[in-house]
Amino acid sequence: MLRWIGKLLMAAGAAILLFFLALGSATAQQPTQQPADQKQEIPDAPSATRPPQPFPTTPPVEPQGAPPSGEPAAEPVPSGNEAPPSSSNPTPPASEDSTAPPHPLDVKTVPEGGATPDAGSASQDELFKITRNVNQVIVPVRVTDDSGRLVNGLLPKDFSIYEDGKKRALNFFTSDPLAISAAVVLDLGMADIAVQKVNQTLPALEGAFSQFDEVAIYTYSTTVGRMADFGSVGKKLDGVLNQLKTKHGENNGVPVTGGPLGPQGPMINNIPVDRSTPTAISPAKQSRVLNDAVLAAAMDLGKREKSRRKIIFIISDGREYRSDASYSDVLKVLLSNGILVYGIGVEGSAIPGYKQLEKLHIPFQGYSDILPKYASATGGEILSEYSKAAIENAYQRAIGDARNQYTLGYTTAATPSSTYREIEVRVGRPGCKSSDLRPCVLVFAKAGYYPLPVSR
Repeated sequence: MLRWIGKLLMAAGAAILLFFLALGSATAQQPTQQPADQKQEIPDAPSATRPPQPFPTTPPVEPQGAPPSGEPAAEPVPSGNEAPPSSSNPTPPASEDSTAPPHPLDVKTVPEGGATPDAGSASQDELFKITRNVNQVIVPVRVTDDSGRLVNGLLPKDFSIYEDGKKRALNFFTSDPLAISAAVVLDLGMADIAVQKVNQTLPALEGAFSQFDEVAIYTYSTTVGRMADFGSVGKKLDGVLNQLKTKHGENNGVPVTGGPLGPQGPMINNIPVDRSTPTAISPAKQSRVLNDAVLAAAMDLGKREKSRRKIIFIISDGREYRSDASYSDVLKVLLSNGILVYGIGVEGSAIPGYKQLEKLHIPFQGYSDILPKYASATGGEILSEYSKAAIENAYQRAIGDARNQYTLGYTTAATPSSTYREIEVRVGRPGCKSSDLRPCVLVFAKAGYYPLPVSR
């Protein structure tokens, strides 16, 4: 019995030994598998920090098995997908025959803000900085016949322009109508009967402008006020004009200097109760700040687009008194910004023969009618009308004349902005026998201008 048990254990041990021997033989005969990332040797993308990797070649087939005893193990050949050598994995020294490929880019790095530009080279800001000095002078010109109608069909060859007596060559000419930027200035210092007459014509004034124009509304008497900023013709302008209809002018009657309603106060037997009040009373003259109103409108017009024709349209009797701004200062602003002054002279300025009296100027008494001076200096126009219908027709004519003008342009030398330049525009028509007393056409343009300062 024991003998059979011993034989059975020996047979089982022999079977286990044969199993392990067979397993070891199968493992030794199985070929070594390469890592998944080494099955396809694909080169890395080009890098700016290391030389480009050459395309891999098919390596020679190495015999499987361990190296012979006594020989050092061969260094593994890095494939194209392996990372570049680092301090933890140094690259073996290259042989004397091998030559390193050149670096693809000459990259230099410096600390932020420490780069010094090369001498003689422009900075980046200067490369994109464009400086040019262009002194283009634009001159609107209105040409009419003896009856005041506009003359159409003139060509550039018909015009001659002179600056300080020297003829200038035209580089710009157009007869196309232009969109208008208009500052409408209403005088509320007139008599109330005149203000009410003007208020009735305001719808006709709005109708004289087109949908491409922009209009601002100003009023003045003793002070200047702006009722509406520049905007297109529409409901907003309608609301402002309707609000203007509620405005009133000054008292039409004779100023009160005595009696119970006089400024001296109550009196008993023609003797003032308050003896400190002076008995000789003269009516105070009210201020009419026309110059200040024109200056305020001109400053705002100077900020509008240069492609528009800029005009100040004044409805007033032209009286000026006690403005802070002088006529010469306001005129300089007008000429520097290319603004034309148009206006409707109403009430006293529309009376026949008044234009001869308005030329008289008494010192310290203001101007009786300063509107023609502004219009003549800027190339504008003043129409003096008395009736309501005539005023409405004058709106259409004045705005139409301002829109449909010839526009001339030429280049002048750069000079300081305080230097005044005189301008003269002449028109010659073939077959026209003109004379100093009766020219064939009438030419209206600004008398001069102040050039812009030199750009820097």
